[in-house]
Amino acid sequence: MKNKPTCKTGLKKNLISLAVFERELELCRNLSHENGGKCGWGRCKDCGVIPLLYKFHKGVLLEDEKDIKNTKEKSLK
Repeated sequence: MKNKPTCKTGLKKNLISLAVFERELELCRNLSHENGGKCGWGRCKDCGVIPLLYKFHKGVLLEDEKDIKNTKEKSLK
């Protein structure tokens, strides 16, 4: 790669389908509820899966701590 990649390099919508996005969010939600806010990867409040799913499906980069926290809370309800 010529230039050093950044978080916004190649940022595009729909890198994963809506079906995959929704299935993975549901999996996070279910595991969080069943296991008291954690899964085999760690604690939900510290996890980067939900922001990564948003990046890959919606093309949105969540970097602000408030945005990340709100998105996780909304997604895990």
